[in-house]
Amino acid sequence: MASETSGIAADSEKLSYQGQGEAVEERTISVDDAIESLGFGKFQRRVLWAAGLCFTADATEIMLLSFLSLTLQSEWELTARQTATMTACVFAGSLVGTLILGYLGDHLGRRPAFLLSCAIISLFGVFTAFATNYASLIGIRFMVGFGVGGLTVPFDIFAEFLPTSHRGKHLLVIEYFWTAGSLMTPLFAYLTLASSWRLFVILCAIPCIVSGILGVCLVPESPRWLMSVGQDDRALEVIRNAAAINGIDPNAIFHNNVKLKDEHVDKSNFRDLLSRKWRRITLYLWGTWVGYAVGYYGTILAVTRVFDADAVEGADANGGTPDFDYRAIFISASAEILGLIIVINTVDSVGRIPSQTRIRSRVPFWDEQFFECQLLHASKFS
Repeated sequence: MASETSGIAADSEKLSYQGQGEAVEERTISVDDAIESLGFGKFQRRVLWAAGLCFTADATEIMLLSFLSLTLQSEWELTARQTATMTACVFAGSLVGTLILGYLGDHLGRRPAFLLSCAIISLFGVFTAFATNYASLIGIRFMVGFGVGGLTVPFDIFAEFLPTSHRGKHLLVIEYFWTAGSLMTPLFAYLTLASSWRLFVILCAIPCIVSGILGVCLVPESPRWLMSVGQDDRALEVIRNAAAINGIDPNAIFHNNVKLKDEHVDKSNFRDLLSRKWRRITLYLWGTWVGYAVGYYGTILAVTRVFDADAVEGADANGGTPDFDYRAIFISASAEILGLIIVINTVDSVGRIPSQTRIRSRVPFWDEQFFECQLLHASKFS
């Protein structure tokens, strides 16, 4: 990295001056080249933590449904249909949130959509603790799901600050944060459910609160998005600041004669996904996402319900709180760690698409999450 940076700096010097103080023509570089020159350093790690904690929040808000639904089924004497609706409303909110917050991410900027998603999840995640009846709980959890629908935006921010040479590995590293959320949720439940489910849901909102704070303090707007809306100078300023944080002299690489190359962005809309050019890949990806979503979310919600009968039977003995097998749930979630380690170390050598198909078919007993989120996200950059 040092030799690469010094080489770029040397080239910049040649482009800036000839002899003593003689200026030369402006140099134009693409956003990809500018990001590549940053390498992977302190700046990207900051963005990783902010975006990664969104993944932790996503995992906790989904995982808590298994515990909360059974707890309230016992405490509020809910029917099976009401319990299922409590879970379904979060995914319904996520469907609506993805369409709206994703649109805002393209038109208002990645950073505003990221912070808005965090604010919605944090606010309504805490409001869940103050729900007094079933109807209010359904509305609040729908809004939590609405915010969860926007959590693809911080992933996009992180991806757009990564050099191409680092994307495969680091877009999988971020999934450790999801695994952390999967492990934190049963731990929070073990520590608090016996005394208060309200405290449990507040604890599950903390990762998103922290992510939002880090986003405000550490995450700038994506230079790729800024370039797409014609804010070239601001995009270059963001890249220069990132270089300084990574310990690179921005004046050496991005001196006054360096300009970012205007990149044409085609106008498009939702209907274009089903045009002749994109129809086939769109339908393939939709089918893949539906399969992974049903497989993964069905699995993690079923893990707790495997112990449904025992949990509800133990409710009377514990003052209305179901008796979950926290150890078994924790061990099941921890299986994701092994899968991540293997794929992170093979994704660049095996390839993005083969990682989803060959490895999964040979090791079918691994947790679905490792394949659903991690590899599909990485494959979009293959």
